[in-house]
Amino acid sequence: MSKEKFSIGSETVIGMVHCLPLPTTAGFDGDYQKILDRAVQDAVTLEKAGVDAVIVENMGDTPFSALLNKAQLAALTAATLAVKNAVNIPVGVDAAFNDCEANIAIAAITGASFIRVPVFVDTVIFTDGVINPCAKKCMEYRKAMGKEDIKVLADVQVKHAHMVLPYITVEQSAKEAVDSGADGIIVTGTQIGEETPLDLIKRVKNVVKVPVFAGSGVKAENIKDQLQIADGVIIGSSLKEGGIISNPISYDLVKKVLDGLNA
Repeated sequence: MSKEKFSIGSETVIGMVHCLPLPTTAGFDGDYQKILDRAVQDAVTLEKAGVDAVIVENMGDTPFSALLNKAQLAALTAATLAVKNAVNIPVGVDAAFNDCEANIAIAAITGASFIRVPVFVDTVIFTDGVINPCAKKCMEYRKAMGKEDIKVLADVQVKHAHMVLPYITVEQSAKEAVDSGADGIIVTGTQIGEETPLDLIKRVKNVVKVPVFAGSGVKAENIKDQLQIADGVIIGSSLKEGGIISNPISYDLVKKVLDGLNA
């Protein structure tokens, strides 16, 4: 991973590669090759348009479980490896919804540079029930795999989920995440496509000394404002026609968002 780009004040732009539904999930249509082809297509489009890195995620696997099954793990590994071999920018992994061991294993095997961990230090309620924090397991597994160079970007009070202890502040979560080993912090709105509140980014920036990323709702109209505070952004749905997650990445929409940074 490039330290220059993944650092405080670096304006790092990360694009999401949302995999089509993986084998055994409700939406899987039986076409294994299409999953790999779409992942590579989206990653190449993102690189050509100018993003700094990509994250490969099993976004099509709704409704999510906390952990991947064996078929999902194999397919997400194959997709990540295909993307890694197709682009020359850093590649990350997000084994949704919160399989940190799968994340690290996939990154280690494929050569991915970083992982995204949605529930690192918080305890949340999600569609799959209560999800417990995994920071200890994540750090220990990363060390056991001999891959302490894999960077961990940790969400705090992640979108789509509800805090079991809502009185815990985002500042507390962020500081705990860094103390537990996170290399970067991700803050979001409450849903896909919902802009990350600028005040939320400021609050987290004020209490940590690692890069802070805005992880939802980034688009051409707000990317400049977001990156005046955040050190980086993670962009997905706004790069697709109609904001529809299952659509492929649009080169023109990526360029439009990146052009907004220089507007």
